[in-house]
Amino acid sequence: MSALARSIFPVLNVLGAIVVIFAITLFVPLGFAFFGRDAALPSYDNAIVITLVAGGTLYVTTRRYKRELLPRDGFLLVTLVWTVLPGFAALPLLLHLKDLSFTDAYFEAMSGLTTTGSTVLSGLDELPLSINIWRHLLVWMGGMGILVLAVAILPMLGVGGSQVFKAESTGVLKESKLTPRIAETAKGLYAIYLAISAVCFLSLRWAGMSWPDAFMIMCSTMGLGGFAPYDASIGHWDSPLIEAVVVVFMLIAGINFSVHFLAWRRRSPWVYAADPEAKAFVLVVLGAVLLIAVFLQWNGVYADFATALRYALFNTVSIATTTGLTSTDYNQWPIFAPVLMLFLCCFATSAGSTGGGIKMIRALLLLKQAKREFTRILHPRVINPVTIGGQPIENNVIFAVLAFMLVWGGSVIFCTMLLLFSGLDVITAFSAVIASINNTGPGLNQVGPATNYAGLNDFETWVCTFAMLIGRLELFAVLVLFTPVFWRK
Repeated sequence: MSALARSIFPVLNVLGAIVVIFAITLFVPLGFAFFGRDAALPSYDNAIVITLVAGGTLYVTTRRYKRELLPRDGFLLVTLVWTVLPGFAALPLLLHLKDLSFTDAYFEAMSGLTTTGSTVLSGLDELPLSINIWRHLLVWMGGMGILVLAVAILPMLGVGGSQVFKAESTGVLKESKLTPRIAETAKGLYAIYLAISAVCFLSLRWAGMSWPDAFMIMCSTMGLGGFAPYDASIGHWDSPLIEAVVVVFMLIAGINFSVHFLAWRRRSPWVYAADPEAKAFVLVVLGAVLLIAVFLQWNGVYADFATALRYALFNTVSIATTTGLTSTDYNQWPIFAPVLMLFLCCFATSAGSTGGGIKMIRALLLLKQAKREFTRILHPRVINPVTIGGQPIENNVIFAVLAFMLVWGGSVIFCTMLLLFSGLDVITAFSAVIASINNTGPGLNQVGPATNYAGLNDFETWVCTFAMLIGRLELFAVLVLFTPVFWRK
């Protein structure tokens, strides 16, 4: 057997186990379909069988190659999981929606698991409840990262999860651990995610939603993904109370879950005030809300400031946190407002949150590095380290952030040029890429909040799908697989 096969088969063995576990999640929409007697019931039977057989076969045939994962295995496994699982997640859509192509079904599933929230489906109000439940469940599972759950159970399979967690988790300071063992860390984060999700679910029910709607919007809110069970998104309810509840939990989900974990463990809310990234996130987002509200009233979009503030608050927070739920067609606002909102989605959310984008911590590091360079120009011999929260940041971290920004910018340009080459107008192309690579969902023009991605051709859809993937895994975890050095012994 070749060295390449020996290095890949252990990864495929873990992948097979994860696919089997993923098949179990299909029993959730199956239950809704069974008790609701909806038309999609046979689709889940077939999807579960196909997924179980495929995952089980892969696991059994590679079982004798099982071993501890190496660092490079983590990157390969994460990328495989996030490219393979959407294929199985698309099965219920493909089997029930006969007119849906594989490209569109895969896009929809990838959008859910990456918490992007872009959709190619219309007539959401008429879909079987179980199909909508499945779409939203994908967002919820993708929110914390299905790999975090897998890390918690990998030790039971005889495979450690440290490398996987390191490759899948977001942010620049991935080495920090909340508990001595990585599996315990994963369990702790997932417990916090479950607890906040439960509170969000009950709050939405209290605000006036039905139980199924409250569950689905909770999934989208906590996962910061923009799927909704109605074409009008949150605008379907036209309820300030519901919008307020969703805004609160979008802001909570936009903060690093490690901070939530520490606040719970120390029983102190001051943990949030002490976290520089959380403070910057809240101040930037709420500052933008006020700016856009004033701008909308000044331009006569809304008659009074209270109405302008209501719509600016929900839609700005939603886009800035890369959620993508909407309460109105902000594509009709003066162009400054939606462009500012798309700009915010590039960096506003915290590392370790369920949001996408560059992350606020990287933006803070870049600003501090720029400030250091200005100081160095004026005082060449001064020692001026970059610090975050009083802690000095090593130069190798700053270099990594600069490299990330270079790759991020290059990826945006590359994907945008591909969409322009296909014939899309520049606003649609650029906003679709920004919305996809930041896992935000709606863009502008042809892919705006009042429309969806169904108007794109297959080539354009695959470009956006690729952008969603690399954005969710923060570029390097995927793109490193395309370097020759990765495959060298």
